[in-house]
Amino acid sequence: MELNNNGLHNGLEDQKSLKDYFNLVRNNLLPVIIIAGSAVIAAIIYAVIARNIYSSTTSLKIEKPQGSLLSSSIMPDLQSFTDDRFISTEIEVMKSYSVRYNTATALIDSFKVMAQPDSFYIILDHKFDSSKKKSQLLDPNTIAKILGKAVDIEQKRGIDIVDITVQSPSPFEAALIANIYADQYRLFDMEATRDQLTVVREFLASQVKDKQNDLLKAEDDLSKFQAKSGIIALDAQSQALITQLANFEAQRDDVKITYAATNKVLNQLKDELSQQNPKMTAYLESLSQQSSIQALQDGIAKLEVNKEIALANNSQLDKSTATQDYDNQINALKKQLSDKIAIIKNGIFASNPDEVKDLTGKVLDAEVQAKSYSIQLDELNNIVSKYDAQFNKLPTTAIEYARLDRTMEASEKLYSLLQEKYQEAVVNEQSQPGNVFIVDYGLIPTSPSKPNRILIVLIGLVLGSGLAFGFVFIKNYFDNTIKTPEDIQNRNINVLAWIPQIESLGVNGNKDFEFIVAKKPDSIPSEAFRALRTRIQYSKIGSDALKTILVTSSAPSEGKTTLAVNLAGTFAQSNKRTVIIDSDLRKPRIHSVFNANKYPGMIDYLFGQATLEEIIRPTELENLKYVPSGTIPPNPSEMIESKPMQDFLAEMRRRFDVVIVDSAPIIAVTDSEILTTFVDATILVVSAEVTEFDLMTKAAELIKNGGSSFIGAVLNNFTYKSGYGSYYKYYYYYSNPTNGKKSKGNKVTSNK
Repeated sequence: MELNNNGLHNGLEDQKSLKDYFNLVRNNLLPVIIIAGSAVIAAIIYAVIARNIYSSTTSLKIEKPQGSLLSSSIMPDLQSFTDDRFISTEIEVMKSYSVRYNTATALIDSFKVMAQPDSFYIILDHKFDSSKKKSQLLDPNTIAKILGKAVDIEQKRGIDIVDITVQSPSPFEAALIANIYADQYRLFDMEATRDQLTVVREFLASQVKDKQNDLLKAEDDLSKFQAKSGIIALDAQSQALITQLANFEAQRDDVKITYAATNKVLNQLKDELSQQNPKMTAYLESLSQQSSIQALQDGIAKLEVNKEIALANNSQLDKSTATQDYDNQINALKKQLSDKIAIIKNGIFASNPDEVKDLTGKVLDAEVQAKSYSIQLDELNNIVSKYDAQFNKLPTTAIEYARLDRTMEASEKLYSLLQEKYQEAVVNEQSQPGNVFIVDYGLIPTSPSKPNRILIVLIGLVLGSGLAFGFVFIKNYFDNTIKTPEDIQNRNINVLAWIPQIESLGVNGNKDFEFIVAKKPDSIPSEAFRALRTRIQYSKIGSDALKTILVTSSAPSEGKTTLAVNLAGTFAQSNKRTVIIDSDLRKPRIHSVFNANKYPGMIDYLFGQATLEEIIRPTELENLKYVPSGTIPPNPSEMIESKPMQDFLAEMRRRFDVVIVDSAPIIAVTDSEILTTFVDATILVVSAEVTEFDLMTKAAELIKNGGSSFIGAVLNNFTYKSGYGSYYKYYYYYSNPTNGKKSKGNKVTSNK
């Protein structure tokens, strides 16, 4: 794959097959096993020590309020806008601090009554007096905060059922909290539902008391007048007029009281709405006063009054016929008014947040009702005024009696109406169950709801595998070292061969098998060195084409000395007189491979302190000789570049068929760069997973700058597991005398 100067990918990556990724994981099998195994072990430990959590659920049915005593008969079909927003609002009420605090208080009372601390967990402070293993009861505020996290409230899809689910390490506590929470919310809702009924009942109670006093006074005044004047009764026509007038006055006063009660509730709702949206109150009032709405209300009120007049002027047999037409007209106008209000409500709900929509609808309903009562009151006042004018035409002697009788009858009828409404208000208030019904109480669970230990282990396995593979791929992405022959070829550098890791080469100073072509000539690495020898020979055809071969690397510890020694050994085994010269004057190692002293050596010869016969030493192979470095000079580069050095190489070329020169890393010092101009061929040693891309590229450029001796690179310490095992199966099959039975040994890499 392509990398930039910093060793990172430049975006032009080679296409990778599934086999490449498989090999990538296989080459990093140990970290994959460690990471994935650690995650699985951690998951198993957590699954074992995790506390059992029990879950209990209480189900509630929540209904939309259906109105109250003040719902006017003038608009019975006008109902508040109902949808899921109401349930959502109630869920937020359930989650409120007030409900949680009331629940916390009830839980504390239950804890004290039961005296079973082992049955509780959430409401206890487990940090208290740990030395004695006792827990202290938390205060209500703290418990209320904990309930905000421990209690889950959600609506069942598509229906008005809400589930209150509580999770706790104690199964008893989970069921207890769920049930108490539901009860406290039901009580909270009941108090809120009865609030307006209580206001109405208290107002009606005061009105009943006042009208009772008025009735007693009217009866007393009539009695006194009868005793004084001697008039016992009026004629039938006058009595009928008084009865009709009393009926209308009673209806007027009833509407007046109902109108006052409606205004009282309306003002209370307006105060609540003003706290959330001050501008909405005035806006709703202006909507209720629209001319189209007032026209409909006026028409309904007039028809209602005319209906009452028709009922008063007709006999019992004619009432049904007299009122049928009025009922049809009234119902038609009510339908128009209901549609008009619904349109207004839709517009309000579309532009307001959820928390004020329900309250806004109530205020608008109350505004419309109050206006309707006001119009009806005006119409009844007009009717009373007309009957009062007829009343004033009675004989003078009978007017006073008639007035007292009229006042008494009106007071009696109004008192009866108010008494009836008051009793109804009392019954409604006391019997109001609220809008919440508990469908199912939470049961004590018999088995934990979590943790799912098998799932935890599986998640740990999946997560660990993901982390392991992620580590491998990220490591590979940022790894800028050479790994395969293709990595070298993609840099336009010829690959001569790849040498596998040498088995039985010790990492702790044991170099017995570093010269492996002599120690184990039938091994796979020995065959790889012979393959390298063949490719070098065929890289240039002709007699004496390649006699002097320079072996270098880009950096230390890439195995160039091991490769140089074994390459020289393969030439010697092919009956070529071969010599290997240690020209690494910084850190020479040839002498250590052959377990000899480096004195005298090449430098001693160049200074005239030793002869060729003294520095050319034999090895265990008949055709292989070596020349150690000798005394380390203070100026290695100058010695390499000197005329005596050139003459020395010429002499070695004359005496031997193949001359292998082991030199210093080419990037570290200039020695190898100088030597590339004196030799026939130069080989660059690249160590798998050690040599970086930019160092290899720089080394190849330096060799090419020195002349045309560069013939290619050798990938050393290559792990053939990563997709190249088939190459070595054939080496192994043909070279192993035991027909493929693998010998045992420790696999390591060379150090230089």
